[in-house]
Amino acid sequence: MIRKALLSCAIITAITACNTAKQEGDSLPSGNGRSGKGGTLHLNETENYQTLYPFAITDLISANIANQIYEGLVKFDPKTLQVKPSLAEKWEVDESGTTYTFTLRKDAKFQNDPCFTDSKGRNVTAADVKYSFELLCTQSSDNFAFTTSFKDRVLGATKYYEASANGKPSMELEGVKVIDDYTVQIKLEQPSLSFLEVLASPSSSIVAKEAVEQYGNMMRLGSGPFRILDNKKDNKVYLVRNENYYRKDSTGKALPYLDTIVISFMPTKKAELDAFIADKIDMVFGLPSESINDFLTEQIAEFEKNPPKYILERSPDMATQFYEFNTTKAPLNNAKVRQAISYAIDRDKIVSDILKNEAYGPGLSGVTPPSFKGYDINRIVGYNYNPERAKKLLAEAGYPGGKGFPTLKLELNSGGSKHTNVAFEIQKQLLDQLNINIELEVVSLPKKLEDAKYGRADIFRSGWVADYPSPENFLLLFYGKLVPPSLDQPSFPNVPRYKNPEFDKLYEQGKMARTLEESYKYYMEAEQLAMRDAPLLVLWYDESYKLLQSRVKNFKINPLNYRYFGEVYIDDTPAPVTQDTTAKK
Repeated sequence: MIRKALLSCAIITAITACNTAKQEGDSLPSGNGRSGKGGTLHLNETENYQTLYPFAITDLISANIANQIYEGLVKFDPKTLQVKPSLAEKWEVDESGTTYTFTLRKDAKFQNDPCFTDSKGRNVTAADVKYSFELLCTQSSDNFAFTTSFKDRVLGATKYYEASANGKPSMELEGVKVIDDYTVQIKLEQPSLSFLEVLASPSSSIVAKEAVEQYGNMMRLGSGPFRILDNKKDNKVYLVRNENYYRKDSTGKALPYLDTIVISFMPTKKAELDAFIADKIDMVFGLPSESINDFLTEQIAEFEKNPPKYILERSPDMATQFYEFNTTKAPLNNAKVRQAISYAIDRDKIVSDILKNEAYGPGLSGVTPPSFKGYDINRIVGYNYNPERAKKLLAEAGYPGGKGFPTLKLELNSGGSKHTNVAFEIQKQLLDQLNINIELEVVSLPKKLEDAKYGRADIFRSGWVADYPSPENFLLLFYGKLVPPSLDQPSFPNVPRYKNPEFDKLYEQGKMARTLEESYKYYMEAEQLAMRDAPLLVLWYDESYKLLQSRVKNFKINPLNYRYFGEVYIDDTPAPVTQDTTAKK
């Protein structure tokens, strides 16, 4: 095992070093994509998207598609993750750090659709911003975005949300004010270092009232670079070029370059990789662990061509994989039981044997990944592999040697088989070390997400990819004020329904801090408290292989896994053939 791991690491180092050099010369095409025309990008997801209604999105697959359809006031730069203008061409912040004034572009339009009077998309205005944010702050069965975005952040947002329980409030959303058709002002309750980043997430997308009234939560119409078409016959999603898109490149060419993005849904990473090798898809994010070494060894010639056929990058993600404990049910309502399970797991073995080292590292600290400069997760004491301490804690909880401990139900989605392989290993380790039986139930991603919100199992496989690049977003998973008063109401993102007033206080102090250093101080104290109580079983910090066909140009890889295809194009131009000019004898 060790030799194989070292072999793959050596191959990866050589390949990525070579590929980086090859990619440095990438530039925009002279026209829209291949040979000055367009191009089709083929992608695959191992599970289907759940919803494209911006305020209901809770999974990465849906978010990645939504980012092509909708736009917000601002967006992330896909290379640097810095916030940059989108529908707002500029903004100003007052001295108090609580009042933001956004000036909207006058050339941004919604996509063409029959919901509009003449079926042609109209201009995006400040009234649309106000309407969208009031919708974001309105209670409904398909609004999971409010708690992670405007709650206790935008002035009057929480009050408006509470009032909306009885229907549309008679009041207006106090913190959002239309100045004129293309100017909108947003006031916060207190300064927020992450507010602009929140506005760059899909939940802050700007939508048209006509579209929502026509389609409800099935609405999929925005002002982004692509429109969506489903083809139920072949079970694929087609994103087609939005002719109304306002952006242009530096030469004045209209974006996007691509004509179409085709997304298939092959359920396994092995099938996805086979399709990649057969030139049927253009990208693979995360290689199947059982095939990593063989693939890299067998295909190394394709990486070494000039130019290479394949591009491989390996980079850490702003993502953590973990299991959520249902802290409302015995025996997991006992912190010592949760701590015992956390100490009983050999995370190094999972990373090396199951993941084949496709991870940044084992989750031995907190839930926040090591992706944020200045936030040293090594200072957070988590759970190393300590079976003796695990047995002691379980005995103190009243279950010596696992005697009398009930069988626990772990619900998970397969995730292209990776999650099930990890679950089998955890099942084995808990039985071997603590004599605890785990019953596995593999379900679809939609069912897992729904069941988790209502606590319909003992443990849930989960993971968190940052909505925006800040530890704040990960610690939101523990914020007790997001937990509803009744078990009949969904809890998200605090699925374990963990409550600790001391944590909440520190978390809020971190949010209100005026400097990054001050906020990190409070966040680290809060995270240490949460890890002591162990509402989550942290498993590993993500680092994944990104595999691209070299014909894909201008695609930027980032640790947020934020995807924007507005400037991507396909170049199938054959490499020039070098002729041998040596005279024949």
